[in-house]
Amino acid sequence: MTSATRNQGKGGGVDYTDRQYWGGLIKMSLSKFFILAELQRRPMHGYEIARQVEVSTKGCCAPTAGALYPVLREFEEGGYVTALVEHTGGRQRKVYTITDKGQRAFAVAVEAWREVGSYLDGQG
Repeated sequence: MTSATRNQGKGGGVDYTDRQYWGGLIKMSLSKFFILAELQRRPMHGYEIARQVEVSTKGCCAPTAGALYPVLREFEEGGYVTALVEHTGGRQRKVYTITDKGQRAFAVAVEAWREVGSYLDGQG
């Protein structure tokens, strides 16, 4: 249980004064963004995607397997990525590749984040 859920006010609502709530919400959104960003570089398997997101964000976003694979499944079902099963050392793993649709989605996401950033910087 996070402090955001422990600190719920009357009526069971979220405590919007809790920094963990906002940090979790922002990081969840950024994780999707950075998953697509990493797949722009090259096809990767899930663990590699998670590791690259963590490295490129200096630990700010570090998607767990429980968060990563549902997003990859959502992206695959939506046609934003494709997955090819690779057999390595007697094991199977999926290698994910961004599609043209995924690249367009990432370009839209970049513009949206730039717009939000400009407001945060007071320039919007």
